Amino acid sequence: MRTFFYLFFSLSLLLLAGCAATMPPTKSAETYFKEGEEFYAEKHYEDAIAQWKKVKESYFSPQLTAMAELKIADAQFESGSYIEAAASYEDFRKLHPSNEKAPYALYRLGLCYYNQITGIDTDQTPVKNAVTVFENFLRQYPSSEYAEYAADVKDKLEVCRMKQVQYEIYVGRFYLRSEKYRAAIKRLEESLANYPKSPVHDETLLYLGEAYILAGEKTKGRDVFNRLSSEYGSSKYVDEARKFMGKYY
Repeated sequence: MRTFFYLFFSLSLLLLAGCAATMPPTKSAETYFKEGEEFYAEKHYEDAIAQWKKVKESYFSPQLTAMAELKIADAQFESGSYIEAAASYEDFRKLHPSNEKAPYALYRLGLCYYNQITGIDTDQTPVKNAVTVFENFLRQYPSSEYAEYAADVKDKLEVCRMKQVQYEIYVGRFYLRSEKYRAAIKRLEESLANYPKSPVHDETLLYLGEAYILAGEKTKGRDVFNRLSSEYGSSKYVDEARKFMGKYY
């Protein structure tokens, strides 16, 4: 019996030694981080994310963990996974609000929403979210200190605001074609009030004037067309307004 016990114990040791010999050595968090950077440089984003997740799981240091979290967001962004990247950038800012990379994370969060913008006849939530984030960025971070991001933020914010006005015009025209003139008037008037500096209000004024005239309020329609002519004299919509007046007024 004792001989059997010693034999069993020896075999167990041999098996454990064999398993230990075949197990891959544990890598350091720094090694995983470096490997992630190498995968990222080669555009192997999923592999990069996998290595950086190991850095997070190692709990090696708060600084390296924060860097890995931001790198994961960047890899998701570069792979076109904007929804996942947006969540990762938001998490980074919540967990590390005073980190020196917090402005960068907010900028990239705005880009995540901006890059999800599609046609005027689709869900406009990405436009709204991009405007909110870009406005927050400009409010929180002075242009003089964050010029590398601020210029692009301002440009993209203007594009988003233009799209917001174009969407309001799109909806207003839909109501106009559907002979829902009061709804068209309300939508187009709100567009003028909410986006007073928009450069495309000539189109807004054209359809607003048409809606008023077709709703039976010809005097208001004429006043709107007069505003169109005085504020946007070179616009192609001035001629369209004249033709409309000649037909319906």
